Amino acid sequence: MSVDNLKGIDKAIRGVYPKADIQKCIVHQIRNSLKHMPWKEKKEFANDLKGVYRAETEGLARERFEEFKEKWGKKYWYVIKSWGENWEELMAYYKYPYEMRSLIYTTSSMESLNSMFRKVTRGKKVFPNDESLSKSLYLAIVGIEKKWSGKKMRDWGIIYGQLKQIFEIQDLVISGFAFTQLSGKPLLQ
Repeated sequence: MSVDNLKGIDKAIRGVYPKADIQKCIVHQIRNSLKHMPWKEKKEFANDLKGVYRAETEGLARERFEEFKEKWGKKYWYVIKSWGENWEELMAYYKYPYEMRSLIYTTSSMESLNSMFRKVTRGKKVFPNDESLSKSLYLAIVGIEKKWSGKKMRDWGIIYGQLKQIFEIQDLVISGFAFTQLSGKPLLQ
């Protein structure tokens, strides 16, 4: 599960889903790392950091982090400390195949979806009942799906197959409607 670095969110998620992998958003971590840095050093620092989170394996990422720590650790010890303390949850995406990592390492797609939901609900102060809210969000999803369906994700066929295999997902088609079933439990009832 990809999350922002909100205090306590990992404990809350594990309270409900004890086996969940928590992936803290790399993009948010990078932004926080660059926030209080002089402009002239940001580019070099970001390029060195890219070598860490884009490494092919977690072992290589750890080696590059040690090199990064040697180069920048004295000057930006607080950044190094933050990456070190959050390492396990920042590098959780290495547990998954290479093609899937682009889906996992950031919360950007979820933030985009939430933004689109907010556009639908912002103008309405009160919904008469839960069903009216559900219908509004469903129609928003239909519109969002049309907008997103034009975008081609690189290696989507491979990623989809990996998701199905790892999480034991099965597609069911009932009366022309597609439903996804996860480990024998329907997601939509």
